[in-house]
Amino acid sequence: MMKAVEDERLRRLYEGQLVVSRAWIIQYTGAAASTVARWYAERGRRPEHPEPVCTAGRTIYFDQQAVEAFWATWQEDVGTAQIGSGRRPGDGQGTRGGGPGREQREGAVTVALDALRRTGGHRRGLAAELARERSGVDRSWQRPVNEARVAYEREQSAEPGTSP
Repeated sequence: MMKAVEDERLRRLYEGQLVVSRAWIIQYTGAAASTVARWYAERGRRPEHPEPVCTAGRTIYFDQQAVEAFWATWQEDVGTAQIGSGRRPGDGQGTRGGGPGREQREGAVTVALDALRRTGGHRRGLAAELARERSGVDRSWQRPVNEARVAYEREQSAEPGTSP
């Protein structure tokens, strides 16, 4: 029964047409909630964004066909099947302003993963520690540490009771 309630919050029938919520749009497009909110906020400047059809409680619903048409147009403009960062792969956005490229980031993730393995898991301040040891600022190490944490947790759940 809970599944039916959950599905109705995502999609429902309204006056003979299927309407969908922002939560459904997030699942359908793979976009972040903040991106979907921005699309809605900018709908006056983006005429292809569908207008709300109805509201139930605090949930706004849009015509499903209009959302799918908007998404198809967006994919053509942005060139991506899943939003992710909303940028085309290889467009150089990762190196703007002299920041690290993919190779540097992957190297940083490897360093962070080694640190996690060495210490037996994540601890507060690891990004700052790596910044002191390896140069940089702690903020530049936060993403590699987060990516390494995901990899480390996968390793741990795949091989319970063993060390990598």
